[in-house]
Amino acid sequence: MTDASNPAPTEASARAKAIEAFLNLLAEKPFERIDIADIAKAAGLTLAQLRGVFSSTVGILRAHMKDIDRQVLSADASNMGEEPARERLFDVLMRRLDAHAAHKPAIRSLMRSALCNPPLALVMNALAAQSMGWMMTAAGISVAGPKGALRAQALTLLYVRVLSVWANDDDPGLARTMAALDRELARAERWSGILDTMLAIPERLQARRWRAKRRRDADPDDEIVAA
Repeated sequence: MTDASNPAPTEASARAKAIEAFLNLLAEKPFERIDIADIAKAAGLTLAQLRGVFSSTVGILRAHMKDIDRQVLSADASNMGEEPARERLFDVLMRRLDAHAAHKPAIRSLMRSALCNPPLALVMNALAAQSMGWMMTAAGISVAGPKGALRAQALTLLYVRVLSVWANDDDPGLARTMAALDRELARAERWSGILDTMLAIPERLQARRWRAKRRRDADPDDEIVAA
């Protein structure tokens, strides 16, 4: 039976406690040294209660990133509607960095672990690319099709470079971080133009093939037949 003076936490409460405990532990030690039992103890949950909301440390990391996504996406960005895409994306990514601010030591720890843990780096890349897709959508940039997937991956790499600057930027105004983000977005803007041109080449070739086929179908006598 559950102690009436200490009722079981709700699912939402258990989820929040587990994420907070995980981030606090990350600030103290590397990801690979954090055990599920450590998180349960730090969160004040039983293993059964923790299992009810999460199945692994990666699952907790995924949930935290989803929470960050929601926090950024829920912000009012109506005043940015007329701004260029680059400025809209700058605003969205700075809001994301602000959302990370409360757990900067945990982010530093996670980044260090990813450098020497390839499986973790791959997982983090996949989670980050998904989040970057949402960030681009929030900035009014399409993520549809293969081009969108490439853009999301490129933005992931860009964001990681900026995050490494932010992680060591102690200026309250984040001057170094903003300069790095502006520089990276300018570079990405140039590469995006090159990417669009490269991706348009197969489309143009396909269009030419279709036009040639239609001409042959319309006038088969024009086709040269070998004797």
